[in-house]
Amino acid sequence: MSLQLPTYWKHVLTVLGGAIGAQALPLLAAPIITRLCAPAELGAFSVWLGVVAVGAIGATLRLETAMILDHGSEQQATCFSVVAYAATALALGMTVIALLLRALALPAATRLSWFALVSMGAGTWLTAYMQTTLAYATSRNAFGKAAKAKVWGAGSIAAAQLALLAAGAGGSALLAGQLIGLAVGLLAATLLLDPPRPRLALLPDTGQRHYLHRHRAFWHFSLPSNLLNVLVGQLPLFMIGARYGALAAGLYALTQRVLSAPIALLASSVLEVFKRQSVLDFQTQGNCRDAYRYTFKALVLLGIGPSLVLFLFSPQLFAIAFGENWRAAGELAQVLAPLYFLNFVASPLSYVFFVAGKQKLDLVWQIVLFGVTVAAFAVPESLRQSVAWYTAGYSSLYLVYLYMSWQISQNRVAAA
Repeated sequence: MSLQLPTYWKHVLTVLGGAIGAQALPLLAAPIITRLCAPAELGAFSVWLGVVAVGAIGATLRLETAMILDHGSEQQATCFSVVAYAATALALGMTVIALLLRALALPAATRLSWFALVSMGAGTWLTAYMQTTLAYATSRNAFGKAAKAKVWGAGSIAAAQLALLAAGAGGSALLAGQLIGLAVGLLAATLLLDPPRPRLALLPDTGQRHYLHRHRAFWHFSLPSNLLNVLVGQLPLFMIGARYGALAAGLYALTQRVLSAPIALLASSVLEVFKRQSVLDFQTQGNCRDAYRYTFKALVLLGIGPSLVLFLFSPQLFAIAFGENWRAAGELAQVLAPLYFLNFVASPLSYVFFVAGKQKLDLVWQIVLFGVTVAAFAVPESLRQSVAWYTAGYSSLYLVYLYMSWQISQNRVAAA
């Protein structure tokens, strides 16, 4: 079946409309937030958010990706039950471990407030279940409803954070606002999409165990691969915070938030449509070469302009938008701009590894990337130099990643 470009872009624009709303609201709120809180407070919140992001990947077992391949109502209901069970168990475990580490006075735990430690599990559960619900929307072509749910969540996060900061809640305002927004977004998604209700029990039932066995490739290979991917994304923030302090972590956190916005806004919108199109093409043609080529060209054209602007002018732009105290964040953005351009292009196209069943290759690449990231920030250099080494190593690996994904899209890679 040939790629139907009008339908493809109709879906992309639908997802993009919701993404614009979901990303525009936090970005519009960011210049106010940076003037109401210190870089160190933003750094502490970003570390908490990074832990939640990593935990959410583990909580889903990456089975929400399998739901796009399994369209049966009973199978999808089982998926929701398995994710709910795994997310609940992990959330409880994270809360207990966080409190234990604080009681033992470990430095990593004492840098965060009690509220941050207690709420890590709740944030992880809400994020994981929202991801699963949005995957259900993709499997049903319900892009418009998913977009509305994203807007509700993002808008609630921004509004709650601003209101709590204005009320004098300090650093806790960012964390509490995030939890409120996640809850509102999940409620909106549930009301709009009416996903299957999970069946919870003390232990998984026979059907859930069979589902786990049938889709074991996702939690055997995709789960560790994606955990490494998300961990690598957060690892610079964790290592910067540990080595250079909360102020440096706050500067990097703002850089990361701004540079990630185009990826969340445009690339993720293309990804939602590329997921379904690549699956259909592989099922009907044995490859997704046409969808891959078309998506690659679109991503390059969409990403090259903003990347050049950031590379040339980000220090001045950051100082104007967020205040002079944040100019140093713009200097980091200038160094990271080439990497985030490659990330913008490569991230959506990486889905071919799942469609073609090449999760082992993806896992190997993620392991190498983890080593490169640790090495870049372990070198005794200045913050800017460490970020430059990180950009160079990561960018080189992205070029390899793009080559592999292109070969896979043509079904030219032997079974791993």
